[in-house]
This record gives sequence, structure tokens and C-alpha cells, in this order.
Amino acid sequence: MTTRLARFIRRFPRPAALALPLAAALLSSGCASTRDYPSLSIREVERNMRARPSKAEEAETPQLPAASADLTTRLDGLVAMARTADGQFADEKNRAERAVAAAGGRTSDSWSAAQIALAALESHRSHAMTALAELDQLYVDARDEAPLAPSPKAESIAAARDTVSQIISAQDSVIEGLSARLAG
Repeated sequence: MTTRLARFIRRFPRPAALALPLAAALLSSGCASTRDYPSLSIREVERNMRARPSKAEEAETPQLPAASADLTTRLDGLVAMARTADGQFADEKNRAERAVAAAGGRTSDSWSAAQIALAALESHRSHAMTALAELDQLYVDARDEAPLAPSPKAESIAAARDTVSQIISAQDSVIEGLSARLAG
């Protein structure tokens, strides 16, 4: 008898593991019913329903306030700061162009003088970059106040940012051109 049991255990090591899913299947089949359930297709009531705007949507969107006089003064000051830096940049640009044109080899004094002239240009550009950084922060703050649509305040800041960005972009192209000539 022990040999039969041993053969059965070898042949079917886990009879309980096989019996459990079979029992679950048999028991769950008794839960099914043959009743008819309603259709999931669209009903007539659902066809007639239309989305109606909420009262908040029907209300007129409030107008955002315009930029204050203090902000306009600040924006004008930042643009003026960038323009002043651009004027100083233009003055240094002529000197830098002459220095780059006269530059000799990398170990020469004239090459070092050209590097110093380029550094002066970058210094004047950094003043314009400071103005741009402050304008960027003002713009972020204005967009945080009205995230869904740009407010007049944000639009005036964006206009000032565009002006300063154009100044910096022109300065960048001058510096890149002179640096390439000096390196080549």
C-alpha cells in the first residue's frame, strides 16, 4: 500500500493545487444567471441631453488689470539699462574689432589684447543680461498671477523682454563672430 501511495505522490505531487482551481470554477458557475440585462447602447434620454455651459462659463470673463504705472516705469528702466549697455557695447565693439584684426599668434601680446577687448564686450553684454533676467522673473510672476491667458501686465513685460532679447542676440552674434576670427 505504501508503494501505491508513493507512486501517486510522485505522479501527482500537489493534488490540492489542482483541485483548488477546479473547485473555484465549479462554485463560480453557480453564480451565473440567465436573466437578461439592459442594453448598453445609448438611450433616447441620453441622445437628447446636450452639454450646457455652467453659470461660471456663462458669466463674462473679467478683464485683467493693465500694467501699473510703477511696473511701466520699471520696465522702461530695464529696457533703458539694456540700451545703455548696448551703447557701451557699441563703443567697445570698434576697439575689439581693431584688436582682433591686429591680433597675432596665441602667445603674442596683441592676441592677449584682443582677448581683453572681447572680455570687455562680454562685460557690457552681462549688464543687458541682468536686465533680461529681471524681466524674465517679472514675466514668470505675471504668468503665475494669470496662468490661463496672458494679462496686459504680462504682455507689456513680454514686449520689454523681446526688445532686450533682440539687443542681446545682436551682441551675441558680434561676440561669436569676433571670437571665431580670433580663434581662426
